Amino acid sequence: MSSPVAQRVVIVNDKDPLGLHIRPAEQFVRLAMKFPCEIEVVRENLRVDGKSIMHMLTLGADPGTELIIEARGENAEAAVAALARFIDNGFVNDESTCQSEG
Repeated sequence: MSSPVAQRVVIVNDKDPLGLHIRPAEQFVRLAMKFPCEIEVVRENLRVDGKSIMHMLTLGADPGTELIIEARGENAEAAVAALARFIDNGFVNDESTCQSEG
């Protein structure tokens, strides 16, 4: 039995004119590592490990680039939602609002 795949298409916006450069790639990977599922990011025919900063940097995702975020396994839907939100928000992690209750 294989795990269902959660998937979301996102467009790198122009809030950061450099696109997915080293700082947001590192933040993306940190966020991805919080989830136990397998995460991959696809650009055209290039598929990379979403938990590897080196792989993420090979995407060369400038503003306007379409990316597909895929996750498989435990909490896949939550992972895809959080990572898509991170990209949609211009590489701003909004999880601090979730932790303010503790």
